[in-house]
Amino acid sequence: MPKQKTDDLIQLIRSLSRAEKRHFRLFVGRNQSSDDILFLQLFDFLERHKDYDEELIIKRIPAIKKSQLSNLKAHLYKQLLTSLRLLNKNYNEDIQIREMIDCSRVLYNKGLYRQALDMLDKVKTRAMKGKFHVQAMEIVEFEKLIESQYITRSIEGRAEELTTQTNRLTGILVQTNRFSNLALQLYGLYLKVGYVRSEKDYRLVREFFYSNLPQTNYQELDFWGKIYYCQAFTWYHHTTQEFTYGYRYSQKWIDLFDANPEMKLINPSLYLKGMHNLLTNLFNMLHYNRFVEVLEELHAFPETQDISEQKNIEGTYHLFRYIHLIQKHFMEGTFSDGLDFVPGLMQIIDEDEYNWDHHRILVFYYRIACLYFGSGDFKNAIHYLNLIINQKNPDYREDIQCFARILNLIAHFELGNAQLVEYQIKSVYRFLLKMEDLHEVQKEIFRFLRRTPRMRASEMKQEFVSLKEKLVRIEREPYERRPFLYLDIISWLESKIENRSVQAVVHEKFLKRQMAG
Repeated sequence: MPKQKTDDLIQLIRSLSRAEKRHFRLFVGRNQSSDDILFLQLFDFLERHKDYDEELIIKRIPAIKKSQLSNLKAHLYKQLLTSLRLLNKNYNEDIQIREMIDCSRVLYNKGLYRQALDMLDKVKTRAMKGKFHVQAMEIVEFEKLIESQYITRSIEGRAEELTTQTNRLTGILVQTNRFSNLALQLYGLYLKVGYVRSEKDYRLVREFFYSNLPQTNYQELDFWGKIYYCQAFTWYHHTTQEFTYGYRYSQKWIDLFDANPEMKLINPSLYLKGMHNLLTNLFNMLHYNRFVEVLEELHAFPETQDISEQKNIEGTYHLFRYIHLIQKHFMEGTFSDGLDFVPGLMQIIDEDEYNWDHHRILVFYYRIACLYFGSGDFKNAIHYLNLIINQKNPDYREDIQCFARILNLIAHFELGNAQLVEYQIKSVYRFLLKMEDLHEVQKEIFRFLRRTPRMRASEMKQEFVSLKEKLVRIEREPYERRPFLYLDIISWLESKIENRSVQAVVHEKFLKRQMAG
């Protein structure tokens, strides 16, 4: 068994809950007659030992020969999945639908055509009710196959009925796939480069989006077609920094689930994704009161659905929960309070409890660094920024990588590391040029940091004032706003000018917005 497959087996075993391990042992006991089942012994060994040691396995389980170990691991992996499928079918409607289709195939193979058709008719009703259109199409195609071999008196009517269903499902699937493909392509583009950086970027994204946008009437789409329609527009407006429009489509996304509450049970991950996008747009718009309302709805989600039954849903929930808890503290300017979440979050990341992808973890490192920076703990901010900077050849979120380096320079400046700042400026400058991400904000920050080693203390305050005035003017430019979404550099400058903490400045702005709103 190749190393990757062995690692997959170990990871699968590590992911099992106590109930899943117990179910597997019962499953093996019911389905195997021998008391000496080698793959179960292998499971017990791998479950007890943290590290995979092939020589120790052979030594501890003499019945296992080295030549058969590879096949034994493959068999164990297959048996684990079979056991998990049986355990999870009660929580997944699509697994139950698939099981009924499989049973229909068994009846068909035995020549029991009428029984197979009866079962397919029942499961088709479930598939259509749950809007599992891919499975529904498979069922209709299977029915057509059987009808062509098992002639009934109603074949003429059935032929018309099945043809109509095929055409309808084909139309639904084509439209849904077009929008889901477009949404996925936009998401991939955003992960690569982040927000649009110039008028040229904007035109390219706009041209790509509208040239690939299906020409269709929204009202004629089915539920999933409407969801992916909203998802595509949400990602388009998010990438182009048009957050008001992004808010409208992400709210429409959630409204669709609220109007069809049973779909939250069928696809909770897509509902949670919609909540995440809604909160992200509200954060970018600084709509605090509505943000808090939606965040409370997110927190209440486990009360309406048992998320502990599916690790994927549990992990998705906690991922978005942590993201927006941190963003809430960003809006309020309560960075020190936000640090209370860091130990629990880092434990999840370090233990890889939910198998979050590297992109998510990179963004968490940046957000944690910003919490420490805002609270005045520059050493810890640098620690988390270095976790981003020291990654080898990452090919995603170039924007985060760029701003991590800028914030790192500012943190070293705060610590008085003038020589280190002077040394690192050149390498950061080259990095941004390579990424084609050197805009007016970065240029002004670099000019300021270059001059700092030669400044007298009496000159510093005026330099801070001058830099702030320049950045305030730059912030008004539509494609120069992007840096301020990642780093509130103006609040930092105000803290230096007024000799206050960044936290105090941001919190005061928050209170003024609340009084004005």
